[in-house]
Amino acid sequence: MKKFTLFLLVFSLFILLKPEKYMAAENLQAIIDSLKEGAVLKLENKTYAGNIIINKSMTIIGSKKTVIKGDGTGNVISIKAPDVKISGLTVTHSSMNRNSSEEFAAIKIYTNDNLVEHVTIRHSFHGIYLSQAHHNIIRFNHITGLGKGEIASQGNGIHVYYANNNLLENNTIEGTRDGMFFDYANNNHSYRNKISNTRYGLHYMYSDGNLFMKNVFTMNTGGAAIMNSNHLKLVGNQFIVNYGNQSFGLLLLQANDNYIANNTFYMNQRGLYIDQSTRNTIKGNRIMQNQIGVELWASSSDQTFTLNHISENRIPAVTLGGTGENNAWSRDGKGNDWGSAFPLTDLNQNGIGDFAITYHSSLHQLIEGQELTSLFLKSPAIKIYEKINSSLKNDEIMFKDSYPLAAKKGSHPVTLFISLGLFVLLILLKGRHLLCITFGRNGRKT
Repeated sequence: MKKFTLFLLVFSLFILLKPEKYMAAENLQAIIDSLKEGAVLKLENKTYAGNIIINKSMTIIGSKKTVIKGDGTGNVISIKAPDVKISGLTVTHSSMNRNSSEEFAAIKIYTNDNLVEHVTIRHSFHGIYLSQAHHNIIRFNHITGLGKGEIASQGNGIHVYYANNNLLENNTIEGTRDGMFFDYANNNHSYRNKISNTRYGLHYMYSDGNLFMKNVFTMNTGGAAIMNSNHLKLVGNQFIVNYGNQSFGLLLLQANDNYIANNTFYMNQRGLYIDQSTRNTIKGNRIMQNQIGVELWASSSDQTFTLNHISENRIPAVTLGGTGENNAWSRDGKGNDWGSAFPLTDLNQNGIGDFAITYHSSLHQLIEGQELTSLFLKSPAIKIYEKINSSLKNDEIMFKDSYPLAAKKGSHPVTLFISLGLFVLLILLKGRHLLCITFGRNGRKT
């Protein structure tokens, strides 16, 4: 009897000293509440019940098969203390209620200086939601939504609301409403995120001073929509195969003083779509094989295009709604490389064409009046329409590049190699069947 009593005493002491290990099968919220500030909680390969609230600084580390599953009525994990670290687990089943004043998420962060990494998120309204939360790090997470057929009934992969100076890097997001949504969120940095099969891969509203670098947007309805946001930097991103009626690689709407440099816009319905925007710099981008390379509305002024490679687009650039003011197709005597569609001479070998390029077109009349015109840009009838209007002098100047760049030797084979490589990559990632559905068996949209 004495030995049994001693055993119970020792066992009880172990539970008190190491609750994170010996109480793992018990209520997860109770375990968290029992721990001290700064504790490290290591979870086992099992499913734990959400919905939990973390109200103290601590670290939660999962194992390969650790799952925290919500009951479908709220946030699965709510972080309400600073300096919380969560890593290496799966979070699933937040509330999907769209009518609640609370924006539910798999992980909702209300505080500063937290870290969420290597977390898999499924079946939740928003994936990770930052609410007035600053200086957080969100990295190496994989967020999967319900898919394109359910976009309207779900939230965003990462939602940043009134949250500043956060770092978002190396996250993979697919099948959500918007991949990353910024709302009144300033000075955030986003690097190397991969976003596919969403409405907008990136969506900015009233958010200034953000930096977005080396991210990849593929197979979205719209690659990135920048609205009512200023002083952003988008550098080195890829906008690839964002395709469909009224789709685009990048939309600038009431967006001013932004720097768009060294990005790739490839096989989108529109490469860049610019409306009601001023003083944006578009520099050093590769705008290739889009239906429309640049769609620029007359409501936009003081755009500067320089050192871009704009080639093999069905329409290189079109100005709609009249003639915009002070839009420049060169800066400091350097224009853009327009590819083989505009042959140049460069007798003095200074890299600048000997004559200006002026592009006339009548297609703006069709595009302005008929939303579905863009679906027929590959039709031979379009060329006939252009020739008739040209002979009747019904076309207008779409752009004039006074200092067009002469193509560098070997640049077009490199472009072709990149294009073929991207096609192979898409076939491997998305499957031949999906590409046939998207572009048709003969390369046409079906």
